[in-house]
Amino acid sequence: MGLSFREMTIDDYEASYSLWTETEGMVLSDADSKQAIDGYLERNPGCSFVCEEGGRIIGTILCGHDGRRGYIYHAAVLPERRGHGIGKRLVDLSLAALQAAGIMKCHLFVVADNEIGSRFWNRAGWMKRDGIIIFSANT
Repeated sequence: MGLSFREMTIDDYEASYSLWTETEGMVLSDADSKQAIDGYLERNPGCSFVCEEGGRIIGTILCGHDGRRGYIYHAAVLPERRGHGIGKRLVDLSLAALQAAGIMKCHLFVVADNEIGSRFWNRAGWMKRDGIIIFSANT
């Protein structure tokens, strides 16, 4: 069975959410509700993708932009399918979508103790930024 990559739709939510909950180091919140993800996908068409194998979602990436900078969230691949270029392909698809929208820089957030995520992004050539503090508030 071959791999297929396609744009993520809200119909992929349950399978994607299941993958996210099983992904070590991934933190989920109320912002990951079906309604919130639906709105995110509507505001950022063509930027988020899934990878399927045999009709099963084995990889995801959420991506969007604010008109100036791109942001990647929830890049995840099933543990048994890691190391085969799936994550890299998902990232490349999202970065190409950002570039097509005129967005030339992308950021992502990795929780400090997420060693798997940190290793992936480091190997992929992303630069770790120091000296940035993130503040958050519930609205």
